[in-house]
Amino acid sequence: MSEQAVSPKDRFLTVYGRKPVLEALTDPTLEVNKVILADIARGPAVTEIERAARSAGVEVRRASAHRVKVLAGNGKQDQGVVADVVAPRMRPLAAALADRPPPSPVLVLDGITTQANVGMILRTATAAGLAGIVVPRRGVAALDPLVVKASAGVAFRAPVLRCRTAGDAVEQLTESGYTVYALGASGARSLFEVELPARVAFVLGGESAGVSDEVASQVAGWVTIPMPGEVESLNVSAAAAVLCFELVRRRQRD
Repeated sequence: MSEQAVSPKDRFLTVYGRKPVLEALTDPTLEVNKVILADIARGPAVTEIERAARSAGVEVRRASAHRVKVLAGNGKQDQGVVADVVAPRMRPLAAALADRPPPSPVLVLDGITTQANVGMILRTATAAGLAGIVVPRRGVAALDPLVVKASAGVAFRAPVLRCRTAGDAVEQLTESGYTVYALGASGARSLFEVELPARVAFVLGGESAGVSDEVASQVAGWVTIPMPGEVESLNVSAAAAVLCFELVRRRQRD
């Protein structure tokens, strides 16, 4: 897939606010594509942002304050500035599946709508060295500045894979030879005991509804995290952490 065919939403993450934008511009490990300033934004902090952008060779555009609020998705905290930061490991799922070998293991997010949960899952999965985290464009919280904040900046470097829906992701993964498991409270097999193939993916369901019916009908099976205590389920980001580091444990054992 050519770079021209990839949506900007599959290449960049947006940050807002004067301090976060300045930090992105002055971080040598990040590449900022462009900065957009509200036409009414003025003052020493804005001057510093413009100076840092010039130093980094980054384009600065002016737009209406309303447009900046729309781009930020948070009109109360954008402070009149947003920036698009290149996410070098973010790409379409189809492109990743064309790799030889394709990435494994992979997480698929299905119906997770809380930005804090998405951000923490990205941070945890990246820390655990997972090969990919599928974040669909529909049905999951957008990869907005709140997700970036919740990930403590790790979202910029996370191996995010994009597709239309979680159902599309499971279909593509299955066709590419993956065994796809859903993680649930009443899975038939324990996560700690199930044998895992070389190509494997795990679906994490939404905060209230869990794994969607569309996805549930496509998975190869269900696994569960044993909980001997009197608790029905874990928060999805906590469950993701258990899963990710069980995979780390298995890699180290092998």
